[in-house]
Amino acid sequence: MRRALLALLLVLLPLPASAREEVVLGLSQSEVAITATFDGSRILIFGAVKREAPVPEGPPLQVVVTVAGPSMPLTVWRKSRRFGIWVNTDSVRVDAAPSFYAVATSGPFDKVLTHVEDLRHHVSIERAVRAIGATADVADAPDFVDAVIRIRREAGLYKIVENAAVVDQQTLFRTAIDMPSNVTEGKYRTRIFLTRAGRVVSLYETEIDVRKVGLERWLYNLSRQNPPVYGLMSIAIAIAAGWGASAAFRVLRRG
Repeated sequence: MRRALLALLLVLLPLPASAREEVVLGLSQSEVAITATFDGSRILIFGAVKREAPVPEGPPLQVVVTVAGPSMPLTVWRKSRRFGIWVNTDSVRVDAAPSFYAVATSGPFDKVLTHVEDLRHHVSIERAVRAIGATADVADAPDFVDAVIRIRREAGLYKIVENAAVVDQQTLFRTAIDMPSNVTEGKYRTRIFLTRAGRVVSLYETEIDVRKVGLERWLYNLSRQNPPVYGLMSIAIAIAAGWGASAAFRVLRRG
């Protein structure tokens, strides 16, 4: 009976203060405005590690930062040559994949995070996409997911930047995430992992709001909320632009 009570007390008692490390985070901006001249943005992520005891001895503290854009479903097609022309044949539907995904680490990825922790938290690009799942009737479905990752890497939408996070005195950290001009608007989930010997000791989450503003926002809302009006307005603008260009050309010829 005494042993059972002692075991229960050990479970209920809090961990030693030295085992608790928490993130106090700061962002250079919590909102990104997409305008007609938007050509990308750089988000500075910085913070400090809050402790109630001295820095623990042992492996140094490492930091992993991830920024994920809104997830959306997509269908990946494979083209094959049939009767002399290229046509869509096999397809795989990915239930959801981040529209943007960036990872910044304070060291080599495989050194700052173990394979088990990657499986648990879906940190790497491959895990972030495949963890969501894909359904297909083809045998090589993973190749389709690899194609999504490759295409989005080439477009600058998926990336892992090693040694990009700086940790000072195991207490302060900072890194920067570059967003390209073709990002999708929405809530961008930001996660900060503190790791030691590849194991996650603390996790902090926040969001970055990426939104269209001004005329771009009004046109976007109009296209979603009232497509007929948006279509008629687009036709009217195209006609006016064509007539204006034609009139200007005639004036130039007469001159």
